[in-house]
Amino acid sequence: MYNFFAYIARMKYITRWSLMRNSLPENIQEHSHMAAVLAHALAVIRRDVFLIPCDPDKCASAALFHDAAEIFTGDLPTPIKYYSPAILDAYRQVEAVAANRLLESLPEELRPAYAPLLREEDPDIHALVKAADKLCAYLKCLEELQSGNREFADAAQQTLAALRDMNMPEIDWFLERFAPAFGLTLDGLQGR
Repeated sequence: MYNFFAYIARMKYITRWSLMRNSLPENIQEHSHMAAVLAHALAVIRRDVFLIPCDPDKCASAALFHDAAEIFTGDLPTPIKYYSPAILDAYRQVEAVAANRLLESLPEELRPAYAPLLREEDPDIHALVKAADKLCAYLKCLEELQSGNREFADAAQQTLAALRDMNMPEIDWFLERFAPAFGLTLDGLQGR
């Protein structure tokens, strides 16, 4: 018996944004889906708009699993994770142990297919997944602000600044063309 997919199914129990009051709770399973959608989009933009070779499917797959280690570690809030280099380094070590534990829950013959997804080995894919992850955070902030939750105002500004600091044209292109729609109601999206 192998536990890998049963572990993955438990992603829905890991809550994000634990230090903040949320109007709309979010778990890492929901987040990973949106991160995959956005990583795919950023990769398509890179490939089709900026004509830089990129594999959107690999980016989407990596994003689906980018937080899988949190099944064992929980979601460490950003202010804690990045408080000091020592904490960040220690957390990365814990994540590596958790990723290895997940890999060990697969049959030997499947491990090579999942290792790059859980270990984020390709630096180009890692950068796009990181960008998608940060973009998800920004869009979550916009969603909370749209719901009247001012708790996310500072986080929205800080996250947008972090996105801009990534200096990735794909992000700027997405933010200009798609981010404004996230503040619309359903009627607004439909042009009514």
